[in-house]
Amino acid sequence: MISAFRCKHTKRCVIIVYKYKTKGTCSSLIEVELEGNIIKKVRFEGGCSGNLIGISKMVEGMTVEEVIEKFKGIPCGIKKTSCPDQLALAVSEAYKSES
Repeated sequence: MISAFRCKHTKRCVIIVYKYKTKGTCSSLIEVELEGNIIKKVRFEGGCSGNLIGISKMVEGMTVEEVIEKFKGIPCGIKKTSCPDQLALAVSEAYKSES
């Protein structure tokens, strides 16, 4: 689900900023910045701060496809989704919205 979408034009590129409202996780929102299919920055609101900062740093520079492949379908305890799974959904939606 999109809650906000905007473009940041820089000298050489267009960076898409996408906000995704999560479902079923402790984090409530994921903000993703994309340059084409490359993840430039990720920020989570709420959730397990240290883990989510680590995930955010780890995925910077990865492609949308890599993140989806690595994180899609990961559960959290008995929940059928997790913050990494929601991130996979967020980057997928962000990338599709750019096309």
